[in-house]
Amino acid sequence: MSNIPEGLRYTDSHEWVKDLGNGEYMMGLTYYAQDQMGEIVMVEFPGLEELSTGDTIGSLEAVKTAEDFYAPFDGKIIRVNVDLEDEPALINEDPYEKGWLVVIATDDPSGFSNLKSAAAYSEFIGE
Repeated sequence: MSNIPEGLRYTDSHEWVKDLGNGEYMMGLTYYAQDQMGEIVMVEFPGLEELSTGDTIGSLEAVKTAEDFYAPFDGKIIRVNVDLEDEPALINEDPYEKGWLVVIATDDPSGFSNLKSAAAYSEFIGE
């Protein structure tokens, strides 16, 4: 069974999003997704840029596969987790805390509220 914390929102492409307040949202890869990928060995981040929902905003490379990660809603990347450049395995070790990917700022909080709840995400992945 996957670790799916309450209080976060989830995307169909297996990212989690946390409301930090003041229109800022932290995003990372879900436990389920990192478990499916296996050991993550590289993270590529974009520059700080404007995003539209569904835009590719970076990529993850694992021993078994490579996957992109996507913007959950319109906004702008304001921070990236630079610790992942030297320690990409933090995503596997602690996907909801130390392994976060980016912080996105948005003026429209409806994008966050339209994401899946923990219960809906659990159902989505068949748990």
